[in-house]
Parts: sequence; C-alpha cells; structure tokens
Amino acid sequence: MIAPWAKEEMATADIGDKRLDARAEGLLSVLGERPNLSIPAACRGRAEMAAAYRFFDNDKVTFEKVLEPHFDRTRERLAEQQVALLVQDTSEIDVTRPEASMKGAGSLDGSRVGFLLHEMQAFTPQGIPLGTVWAEIINRTEGVSHASPEAKRQKRKETPIEDKESMRWLSGLRQARELAQQWPHVQCVCLGDSEADIYELFAEPRGEHPVHWLIRACQDRALESAEPHLCAQVLTTPVLYDMELLIRGRKSKTAAEDRARRQNRESRKALVQVRAATVTLRAPSRADRVLPPVRVNVVLVREPNPPPGEVGVEWILVTTLPIDTPEQVRLVVEYYCVRWSIEILFRTLKSGCRVEERRFEDMERALPCLAIYLIVAWRTLMVCRLGRECPDLDCEVIFEATEWKAVWVAVHRSKPPKKTPRLSVMVHLIASVGGYVERPKSEPGTQTLWIGMQRMYDLAWAWDAFGPGAKMTSR
Repeated sequence: MIAPWAKEEMATADIGDKRLDARAEGLLSVLGERPNLSIPAACRGRAEMAAAYRFFDNDKVTFEKVLEPHFDRTRERLAEQQVALLVQDTSEIDVTRPEASMKGAGSLDGSRVGFLLHEMQAFTPQGIPLGTVWAEIINRTEGVSHASPEAKRQKRKETPIEDKESMRWLSGLRQARELAQQWPHVQCVCLGDSEADIYELFAEPRGEHPVHWLIRACQDRALESAEPHLCAQVLTTPVLYDMELLIRGRKSKTAAEDRARRQNRESRKALVQVRAATVTLRAPSRADRVLPPVRVNVVLVREPNPPPGEVGVEWILVTTLPIDTPEQVRLVVEYYCVRWSIEILFRTLKSGCRVEERRFEDMERALPCLAIYLIVAWRTLMVCRLGRECPDLDCEVIFEATEWKAVWVAVHRSKPPKKTPRLSVMVHLIASVGGYVERPKSEPGTQTLWIGMQRMYDLAWAWDAFGPGAKMTSR
C-alpha cells in the first residue's frame, strides 16, 4: 500500500512513462518507511528490489525528473505563506570506498571521492520546512590541481564568476527571484552562510518584485567612503538590544571535519549585542568586468565577553531587508537562525537515510536514489518541526489512523482513544519508540523521530494485518 503523502508528492510526476511515474511513487513510499535500511531490506521481496534497481538504472530516470513533482508541491506550499525563507547550502556526498570507486564520481579533496549537493530548501519563519525548490549536483571530474597556492589564487582572480563553482549561489538567488516574481504576495528571503559572501551576488539586479537576501559575511569588506572597514563602521553605532543565543555543540567525526571546523565546541549560551547600519560597499576589481558599488544593510551580532578559552560569537549579516527599527533588526537575526535547519536536513539525509552508504556502482544510478531520499529527509524534518510549532493540530493531518493507533497501543498497552490525539502528543510517542527519553521542556530531535517513524510503519503494518478490522483468509 502506497502512503498518501508519497502519492501527493509524486502527483505531477512525468518521467516519460506512466509505469516509471508509478514506480517512483511506490519507491518513495517504501524507502520512506525504512530509510536507514539497505534497498533490498526496505523492499518487500526480490521482485520489488529488482524493480527498484531497474528504475534507478533507466536512462529516463534522472535526479531532476524525480525531484520535479516535489518542486511542484513545494511551490504550492510556498504560495500559501506570507514569508518564505529560501535557504541555500552545499553538502559533500562522500562515496569513497575501500574497493572500486563509484564510476563517474569526481574528487572532493584529492583522497576522497564524491560530489557536491547544492540545494535551496524553503522554510517558514518558524523553521518548518516546505520542501526543496531547487537543487543541483556539482561533480569535480577534472581532478585536483597541483599548482602552487599563488598560482591557484591568480587563476581564481582571472576566472569569470560564471566558470566558478561559486556561481551556484547566484544561480540559487536567480531561482529565488523567479519565485518572488511568480508570487509577489509572498516575501521571499534567500539565505546563505559565509560561502555565499560573493560581491557579484550583492550586485545582482533587484528588480520590480525583488527577492530579499540575507548573507553571513566571511570577510570585512572595504567601504566606498573613507570610513573604516565594514565591521569597524558598524561597531561605531549604538547597541540596539542584547539577546541570548544558544550555541549548539558540535563534535567532529573525522580528521577532515576537524580541520574544516578548526575546533570542537561544547553547547553553551552566549549573551550578544546587536547593532545595525547601512553602508555602501566598495566594488572589488575583476579582470573581466567593472562592478558597481552596492548599498546594503548590515546587522552585527557580537559577543563582547566570551568565556575564557572560547571564541566569541560574531555574525556580520549583510542583507536587503529593512533595519529601520529594532523590531526589523530582530527579525533579520531570527530569519538567519532558521538557516541552521538546512544543516539538520543534510544530517538527516546522511545519518538517517544513509545516502553515502548506498552501494551503487555508477553515479548516474545513485543520483535518482539521492533525490528520493532528499524528499524522505524533508518529510522527517517537517514532522519534527510541525510537532513543535503546531502542537495542537490533529495528528491525522500527518499520520494515518492505523499509524497513530498502532503506536498508541504499543506504548500505552491500552486501546486507542476515540478522540484523535494532538500532533505533539503523537510526535513524542513516536520518538519514544525511537529512543527519546521524555524530560521537562524538551523536544524530540530528528534522530529519535526517524528511528521511531520506522518502527511506527512496522507497527502499522502489523495493525493492518492482525489488528481490529483485519480480514484473515484461510488457505
């Protein structure tokens, strides 16, 4: 039986054959029920497994074709919002194997093999994911350059932005602008981390129905006037307000991650000061074009007194959003805090759906599978966030009756209530069978939820087969 949510997400599928459309729908349902299992273990028997691999091996089945119906559904959800945060980010998909490498996959850093997934996920201001609106794959097939650091820097200076990997950030912004023009009643805000600190992005035309953007700067840019640089100029303005931020801890799993992050970090609370200013950035020189100066708004979030041994928090947020009042500035900071949700999405994709462990021999077969699991990861995160932000929703908005009833009976050892439980109640119950331990003022995370949802599907299957109303046939 195909899950109703999978039917909805694949309703507009047009892969080129109705049988392929139906197979995509069925695979989304099957793999969504058991995302951490291998494809043979998730499928119901040898025939379904063989059909799954034939689907991924079909030339008509591509990454874009599988995601297209999900794009359509995401745009429908986006059109119902007043504000949509379009968060861009890039994640490495590492498919390095001790045995033969995946055919077609490029290099990540010389010793590792894989490719980059760059995607733009739509969120509400409360952090509820609406789905993917655009995504692309970047595959470094040319190998690693052995030129000197100075030669690499010179080549980067001479290469047009259109020929660089960083062009993905401008492409994402242009996709966001198309959405903003299509639905002018929705305020679209395109967000990016410090990788998106690209002057060409700041200089992009803003148009009649502009998409706003919000980028965390990674460099202290020069200003057009004789004033000091960006950060020093904003520090001359008065503090608008203080706020407390929860800085989440992070632990590196590999030496490569440790080098990238430079340090491990414990979770802590940081008291920061918030300032804001409007400045005109001086255009950097480019070999192939002359860029104009750009007027932008800047919000500085800075921790003046970090604990001993800790690096102080400092966010330089460059944006086109208004900053005329403290409330507008506060909104800029709140919007940027939603950006971390896409990192949770990637973590769900890798740890929950285990996309890097799929044993495809050819990259062209792996990409449609990645697209399926990207939709599965979105739904897992969406259920988690809805349980927090919309706790009083009827749980049957998300879960089938057999799903919540089976979990209720398994946890409480009693008959399910006649009145449908609230969504937050069921999210907590489902997470509890995934290992979540109830504590005061705590909420389940995506990890316990994705484990719990897999067990929920198994319980629902048993409920359908043996529970009340099951029709048993004798042979």
